[in-house]
Amino acid sequence: MSDEETPSALRGSYAKGVARRQEILDRAIEVFARRGSDRTSLRAIAEEVGVTHAALKHYFGSLEELLVAVYRQSEHRGDDWEPVPPDVTPTELLRRWSDANHEVQGLVQLYSTLVASALEEGHPAAREFATERFARVRGEIAERVRHNQQAGRIRADVDPVAVAALVIAASDGLQTQWLLDADAPQDAALALLDQLLSVPDAATRPA
Repeated sequence: MSDEETPSALRGSYAKGVARRQEILDRAIEVFARRGSDRTSLRAIAEEVGVTHAALKHYFGSLEELLVAVYRQSEHRGDDWEPVPPDVTPTELLRRWSDANHEVQGLVQLYSTLVASALEEGHPAAREFATERFARVRGEIAERVRHNQQAGRIRADVDPVAVAALVIAASDGLQTQWLLDADAPQDAALALLDQLLSVPDAATRPA
């Protein structure tokens, strides 16, 4: 190790690299939130973000790895918002997601692109991202379902994991329809899903 390569110097260089990568990522999120992932390339994104193509490739390796990093970072930003109480039902959570997604159409399109890529061969980063995310979100929603079943807000005769899978399918399907047609009946569909999952009112139960 040379005098210039002391542990302190190496740590400083590493920290600068991490900060530079984060700076590029923050800019890229704004770009994708505005324009989505249509007709894009690593070189085009580098130009719009304001860095060289070589710098972007150094920090992210490929366009797909950049797309995954951008979406994961956008999710982390969402984690900084006020936590959603556990008694919020999955359907109510879907409404919150829907409202938030309307503000960042480009990131919704980016997510749909990643999921579609995950189904094709030769896209390991997208497949790992989608597989991990579906499993994680299913687990989180299933736990929310169990909590609301115990509180009497969701019917007790439904399997929490199956409900979670259905909720994710509804969320992804509805947002895809919304991307294609802003008049798709999202609210009505969520109201119907809520009705299917809710505990029937005692007055309306069969005798």
